[in-house]
Amino acid sequence: MNAPTWHARAWCCLQARRQHETLPHAILLAGPSGLGKRHFLQRFVHGLLCEKPNAGDGCGHCRHCLLLKAGSHPDYITLNCSLRKDGTQRSEIVVEEIRALSARLTTSSQFGGWQIASIDPADTMNVAAANALLKTLEEPARQTMLVLIADVPWRLPATIRSRCQRIDFKLPPREQALAWLEAEGVTDAAQALHAAGNNPGRARDWVRSGALAWRNEVRRDLKALAAGGAAPLEVTQRWLDIEPEQRLWFAAQAVADEVSARVCGNALPLSSTMDSEALWHWYDHANRAREALRGPLRSDLLLFELLSAWC
Repeated sequence: MNAPTWHARAWCCLQARRQHETLPHAILLAGPSGLGKRHFLQRFVHGLLCEKPNAGDGCGHCRHCLLLKAGSHPDYITLNCSLRKDGTQRSEIVVEEIRALSARLTTSSQFGGWQIASIDPADTMNVAAANALLKTLEEPARQTMLVLIADVPWRLPATIRSRCQRIDFKLPPREQALAWLEAEGVTDAAQALHAAGNNPGRARDWVRSGALAWRNEVRRDLKALAAGGAAPLEVTQRWLDIEPEQRLWFAAQAVADEVSARVCGNALPLSSTMDSEALWHWYDHANRAREALRGPLRSDLLLFELLSAWC
C-alpha cells in the first residue's frame, strides 16, 4: 500500500515532535476503517525503532527493521482480540490481556530504546479492560508508547480518549481519493468510490475482493422483495452466508438512492411502495442492524425482521 496523501499532515506533525523529543506516551489513531490507520501505525513503528531512519521511515535493512518484518521484535508488542480456550475468537479485549500488557511494559526495553505497544481494535475493550489500562496511561514508563487504534472511537471511555494524543483519519476529498485509487491500479475507481461512501481504502478492498458484485445483488433482492417476487427468509439465509454487514451497508445505500431519486423526479431503482418517511426509518433500522450484528443478538432474526419490514 502506498502511503496515502491524506496521511501527510499527521505524519509531519509526529516527525516534528520526534525531532523535538516531545513524542506523547499514548496515541489514538481514530477514524473509519479503510483510511490506512494500520498502515500508518506500522510505518511509524518501523521508523521509530529503526537504527537509520530516513525522514521518519525505516530503512528496511537494519536489525530492528528485519525483526519487525519477521514479527519478532522484542520491543514491539501487539494486542488484539485473543482466542478463548475452545479456540473461538473473542469479540472483545478482556482485563487479563490488559494486565499482562501493563506488566510487560514495566520491564526495560531490550534494545535500550523505545518500547511500543499497540492495541487494535482498542474500541473492543470491555469496561474492566479499559479501567485497567487507565493506570498505565496515567503512569507511563520512560520511553514507553501505547498506540490505540479505533474504528469507532466513541466506544472508548472519555477517560481513555482524554489521555491520548488523538490523530483523526477523515475521508479525503474526492479528487484526492480518486488519484490514490488510480495509483493503486483500481479500475472503475469512480463507481467503486461511490459504492464505498467515498472511502478510498474500502473501495480498493471491495474491488479486489469482488465484493462490489454484491451491491447489485442486494439491489435486485430489495426490488424483488418489494414486488413480492422473493421471500424474506430465503434472502436472509443468502445474506447471512457471506458478509451480512457489508450487504446491509449496500442495502442502506440503495435506500438512500431511492429517496434521492424521488426528490429529483427520477425513476425509482427499487420500486418501493414505502413513502419517504418510511424509507428513512428503514434506512436507520438497517444501519442499527449492521451495528447489532457485532453483538450477541441472533443475526438471522435481525435480518429477517429487517427484510420483512421492507416487504
